[in-house]
Parts: sequence; C-alpha cells; structure tokens
Amino acid sequence: MANNNVQTIASKLWAMANELRGNMDAGEFKNYILAFMFYRYLSEHQEKYLVERNVIDVVPGQSVNEAYKEQAQGEELSDYLEDISASLGYAISPEDTWESLIQKIDDAQVIPSDYQTIFDNFNKNAELNSEAVKDFRGVFNDINLGDSRLGNSTTARAKSLNNIVKLVADIEYKGENGEDILGEIYEYLIGQFAASAGKKGGEFYTPHQVSKILAKIVTDGVEETKETFTVYDPTMGSGSLLLTVRNELPRSAKDSVVKFYGQELNTTTYNLARMNLMMHDVSFNNMSLSNADTLESDWPDGPDDKGVDHPRTFDAVVANPPYSAKWDNRDTKLKDARFRPYGKLAPASKADYAFILHSLYHLNDTGTMAIVLPHGVLFRGVAEGKIRQILIEKNYLDAIIGLPVNLFYGTGIPTAVLIFKKNKKTKDIFFIDASKEFEKGKNQNNLTDLQVNKIVETYKNRKDIEKYAYLASFEEVKENDFNLNIPRYVDTFEEEESIDILEVMKQLEKDNQEIEALEKEIKEQLRILGVEL
Repeated sequence: MANNNVQTIASKLWAMANELRGNMDAGEFKNYILAFMFYRYLSEHQEKYLVERNVIDVVPGQSVNEAYKEQAQGEELSDYLEDISASLGYAISPEDTWESLIQKIDDAQVIPSDYQTIFDNFNKNAELNSEAVKDFRGVFNDINLGDSRLGNSTTARAKSLNNIVKLVADIEYKGENGEDILGEIYEYLIGQFAASAGKKGGEFYTPHQVSKILAKIVTDGVEETKETFTVYDPTMGSGSLLLTVRNELPRSAKDSVVKFYGQELNTTTYNLARMNLMMHDVSFNNMSLSNADTLESDWPDGPDDKGVDHPRTFDAVVANPPYSAKWDNRDTKLKDARFRPYGKLAPASKADYAFILHSLYHLNDTGTMAIVLPHGVLFRGVAEGKIRQILIEKNYLDAIIGLPVNLFYGTGIPTAVLIFKKNKKTKDIFFIDASKEFEKGKNQNNLTDLQVNKIVETYKNRKDIEKYAYLASFEEVKENDFNLNIPRYVDTFEEEESIDILEVMKQLEKDNQEIEALEKEIKEQLRILGVEL
C-alpha cells in the first residue's frame, strides 16, 4: 500500500464531501459519510464470506449479490442470516446489501423510508448472535435521517442521502497493488474531520505522530513469538490509538491474536471506534468496547456481586484522556480499589490523576503504560502531589517526555507523555524535553518521523543528552520534593551571546560619521540646484 495513493484518494473524497455537505457542520457530516463507508465495508465483507466459505453458488456471468438474492429467500432466508451472523457477528439481508441499494438509487426506486428500513433490519439481524450484539447494535444510530439540513422534505433528504451513498460508491478503494485500503482512507478522513472540528476534534482523535510515540514505547521489547497481545485504552475516542499500537508490534506478534479493549463516554465517538476497528479487520471476537464513564464504571470486569474486585490487566495501556476534566471525587471513591492505595483523590476540577490511577490499575506486571496529560500533573501540589509521591516511591514512573505545544486539536497547552511500568529494575526516572523540536504548521504543529524516532530511540537508550534528555536518580527527585517539572532536570537554557559595549560604541560613532558626511553631500547638491534649506 502506498501512502501517497491513500492520501490522493482520501483527499479527493474529502473535497467532494466538503462540497456535498452544504451548510452542515463537518463534525456532524462525518456521521453520514463514515457510516455509509462502514456499511459498504460490511456488505462487501459479507459478500467475500459468502464466496470464500461456499455459502452460495455463483454461476458464470452472475454477480455475488444476484446469487445471494436468488438463493437466500423465502423460508431459507433466516437460515442464511443465522449462518452469516454466527461467523461475522452481523448479517445483511439480500434486499439491503450495498449493491442492492446502489441499484435502487440508479433505478430511481429509493423512497425516503428505505434508509430507515435498512438500518432497522440491520439492528434486528444484530440480535441473532448474542456474543456480537454489543459490537453491532445501534452502530448506525448517529445517522439523523430527519435532519432538515439534508433537505426541507423527505424526498429532498432522500436525495441528499443518495448523493452521499453515490459519493462513497464511486471511489475505488484499492492501493497501487490492488490491496484494499478502505480502512486507511477511513482513518485519514477521521483525521480530516477532527482537524475541521476544532476543539471537538480533540475529543475523538489523537494526532497520528503522537499516537506513534505512545505505540512504539508500549510495544518496545514485546517478544516476537507472543501468542496474544492485549491493549487497553480507557478513553479510546475513535480507536485510532489502539490500532496504532497493533501497527507497531513485531510482525509475528502482529500476525498473532491482538485483543483490543476500550471504553468511551461519548456515544457517537464510541460508534466511530467500533466502525474504525472493524474496518481495520478487527473481528468482533477480538474487541471488547464499552460506552460508559471510565472513572465511574471501572472496566473491564470490576467488582463482583460481593464487592470483590477482579481487575483484568493488559500488556499495554495507552490513553489521551480529556485534560483536567471535572469528575465526581466524593469520599466513597477512596473505597475503590483503583484509588484506595493512594489515600487521596484527584481534585474534582482535575481528573488527570484519576485517569492515571485507573489506567495503571489495569496494567499487568510486565507491561507498559503511556498516557498524555498537561504539564500540571508534573508539579501541582496538595492531593496530586501526594499521589505523585506515592507513584514515584512505588517505582512505577519510568519516564516523562515533554511534547511541543499546539500538537492537539482544540488546545495549544503544553503536554507530556508519562510512561509507567510495574517491573522497573532501577529507581531512576528518565526525562526528555522534546518541546522545541517540531515542524510548524498553519493551524497545528507537527512532528516528523525523524523527530518521533529521535524521541523513541532516546527513551530506549536512556542516556543523558545535553539540553534534551536526563536520567534523574530517585534521590534527586526526592530532593526536589517529588516535583517533576522538566526544566528542573533538563536544562535547555541557551545563553545569549555576550555584547561588547566598546565595539558597539565604536560602530555607533562610525555610523554617525557616515550620516554626517552624507548630510553634507546632500546639502551641497541642493545648493548647486538652487534649493535653500
């Protein structure tokens, strides 16, 4: 797959989508175009299954859809749907397939209610597989078929929806070598919609280069032969960070089973994550996603009926939670196994340390956790200071990486990546100040691949680099009252060139003389011309 090809196709699709959306906000329009891309994927994925598993017989000159319509009808239809659902987790009836929808649009046979019928049927069929129902139920609920911005009448709205479907249908989602790149294009569009959504974009998307830093670090040292790798994101957004972790695994580990776990509070974003993972060939069997409040509902598993906690732990935990979010820190939370060992709760106005403790609670003894948070977590005092001290004394904090400003959508505040391990062999903490190395963009700053790799390699080597990295001992951190503000450890101060006052005065005198001579020359020329001053 050539990345250029992905970008070319995605850019074309993005430009056409922008023209099509009219006065609809980009963040809302994404619910339509991304959902229909997903529906196309599901339908074509089902066709592939029907052929490869010999579920239907396709005669020469016949399309898969034609064969499916012909054979899956009457009393036998339910058997076909149950068979498909048992394997894929979902099932699409012959009359609701992507090809059937396109044919109806081409023949001008689509009536406004058809779209509602398609999604109602999908939700009904999603109930056929009890193990997969959570992954598919309501995944298309964010398509508002009655939005007046699609048109002032049902017929006009149906026409608008038809145009979106045709836009998605007219693109060939193939790479230069014929491979399917629909998932990559989908991911690219999520990033474009995030950029257009401003502050709201940061709610569902972590810039890819930042995701790569986290992913490369949490997969460092993963054994080639690892049979199953588990990764968890407690604030998963669109799921892109989870997918990036998979991409950074060694090939043999990547080709084995990767199990994805995630939780997301926003329902629309949760639906986006479900679609994103499945469009990147993640089976419903290998993902467990939840739509709930991470801090209020410990997950996965949590306490049993008797209140005994049985936490599930993971090989990698990654997170880019909402910065300094409000949360309910009532005293009863001190009974929660996630927070109890620290004796303090994150303040109600800043949930940063609540996310840290939740994420760390679900990290296994040999895994790595990486979380992005604002710089305040490094030095704020009172309860946060106490929690920070305990984390350091427990020897969980491995490294801190200061990132450049303005990398994230919707906020320009400086952020840092905090890396945690439960199996550290030494009590030192490694500091990297990468805040000054970035590529300036029009709206957002960016990190190049070279800059990303420099950060990661520096982290791996764990060696001092002047004005960039520093390995601090536990004693040094303790002497600083457990304050982790990066400038305390990495001196990036650039001494200004000393100014030679005598030399400056000499130059000023020379300049004055030149000015005086020039003025005399001008006066002489004006006198010759008969001009008196």
